[in-house]
Amino acid sequence: MILAFNKPYGIASQFTKEENDFGTLADFGFTNDVYPIGRLDATSEGLILLGNEKQIVDRLLNPKQGHQRTYLVQVEGNVTAEDCRSLEKGVVINDSITAPSNCEIVPNLQLPERSIPIRKRKSIPTTFLVLQLTEGKNRQVRKMTATIGKPTLRLIRISIGSFPLSNLSVGSFRQISAKEQNQLFLPLPMNNALEIAYSLQ
Repeated sequence: MILAFNKPYGIASQFTKEENDFGTLADFGFTNDVYPIGRLDATSEGLILLGNEKQIVDRLLNPKQGHQRTYLVQVEGNVTAEDCRSLEKGVVINDSITAPSNCEIVPNLQLPERSIPIRKRKSIPTTFLVLQLTEGKNRQVRKMTATIGKPTLRLIRISIGSFPLSNLSVGSFRQISAKEQNQLFLPLPMNNALEIAYSLQ
């Protein structure tokens, strides 16, 4: 069984409570036989998977597979095409360069406020980006945007492979069919990623 879950802001990707103010997956009624496949920071939102099918779990967690994950990122400041190209070519994080990625600016996007609104400064605009990565280093997206001087304000994972977040309300989950599981390993065209981003309005 593989489940798709639209993780809210402020929820850690684990079942055990730590000494912080974050909630856990235990708050959402999952059965005892599934566990999170990978992580998404408590301060990030969007698609995570839970499951108990060892073959698929091992394949998803194996960094050598390089399967794609797509994020909608709201950053502080104006992002240029040159900034995007820098992210695509790779930036240096902790003395190593990130793998090539895909980046696209998302104009005219208005998302509903999250449960705790992002900080905004009247004098500084924000920009939405779609970033597609094939690696998952710790807090990688946030560190990548920081290297171009654009701090991440909001981060939503909108697909894993070509399996989209669409049609999952915040805090809800559902089982992924065997056919849908194949989507987890197929790349998502950027046009489709942009469609998912706009569908969240």
